[in-house]
Amino acid sequence: MTKQQKICVVATVPVALKVFMVEHINKLAETYSVTVMANAASEDIYHFLDKRIKFIPLPIQRKVSMFSDVLSLIRLFRIFSVERFDCVLSIMPKSGLLTMLAGYFARVPCRIHIFTGQVWYTKKGFSRFALKKLDQLLAFAATHLLADSPSQRDFLIEENVVKPPKIEVLGKGSISGVDLARFKPNAVARARIRSELGLDDAALVFLFMARLTRAKGIVDLARAFTSVATRAPNAHLLVVGPDEESLEGVITELSEKFKGRCHRIGFTNDPEGYMAAADIFSLPSYREGFSLATIQAAGVGLPAIASRIYGLSDAVQEGVTGLLHRPGAIDEMSDAMVKLYSDRELRRSLAEAARHRAHTEFAQPIIIEEMSLYINRLLA
Repeated sequence: MTKQQKICVVATVPVALKVFMVEHINKLAETYSVTVMANAASEDIYHFLDKRIKFIPLPIQRKVSMFSDVLSLIRLFRIFSVERFDCVLSIMPKSGLLTMLAGYFARVPCRIHIFTGQVWYTKKGFSRFALKKLDQLLAFAATHLLADSPSQRDFLIEENVVKPPKIEVLGKGSISGVDLARFKPNAVARARIRSELGLDDAALVFLFMARLTRAKGIVDLARAFTSVATRAPNAHLLVVGPDEESLEGVITELSEKFKGRCHRIGFTNDPEGYMAAADIFSLPSYREGFSLATIQAAGVGLPAIASRIYGLSDAVQEGVTGLLHRPGAIDEMSDAMVKLYSDRELRRSLAEAARHRAHTEFAQPIIIEEMSLYINRLLA
């Protein structure tokens, strides 16, 4: 009887597994013995993963902590040496670096990391140099790499982080694709949430759904909306996501200036509901590996206004599924918002194209199958 091959999937935090990897893990578990590692308690993992998946807790910190990181590296090495995995697969920068190094030293035959964006892209000076070197070290220690968008793959090659033969993209991009049974137009959810927010039928809602950080462009969007609101009386801004950089004051200032037209929701387990309640998806980010949320919004039927940067240029087809602007160009951003506010037919055509693309290129079964074929090929 042939021995079942063993795969270990490593992430820093369980939310990365839940959002990006759960369907991949379930699919791989049909063929392989799968183990998952993250900084979590078992009840947090088995809340969304099947009990047939083995879980090993890994006390790994998201932020740099030299002592803690060395301990995590040693623990990974010991586990890999004992378990003798045929393949280790990592996601997120910190867990990626430690997993690839531990796998290299433990001589795991197949070592795969998924790049989802580069923190150093917007950095300057020594910080950029040092962080880029860590990605180069990660790439060296890996046997295979995935980027979650074609333009990110091109960027990593141009920056000499990785050699072309070593890095691939699943399908047209994204890590896990869009669950179209979940992210779809929903008239009931639209009516319910708009009622909760006090929005009438005339309101045209621009949705920002991401972590509140400067790198995601929320400050720029707030400034752009200040201009838009004076020209578009029925324009509303809906901001959804956790505040990670104490930027709540920016939203509060807008709310006071434009009473009843700026709406704030923190972390939500119902992103599809708020997407259904909105009309246009806005992501003026300074760096993105791809942006799954943009494609999920496309599945709901939202055109996008986003930054013209690598990653987002794959998630949004300029002039076809949305409009792009230079990162930080507030005038371009506000002009694009007013354009879509004013041109109903353009909104409709972009929305239809976005939804069609989500279905034909980014449906979850397509990407899950691509990953399965990729792993099967490497472990054949």
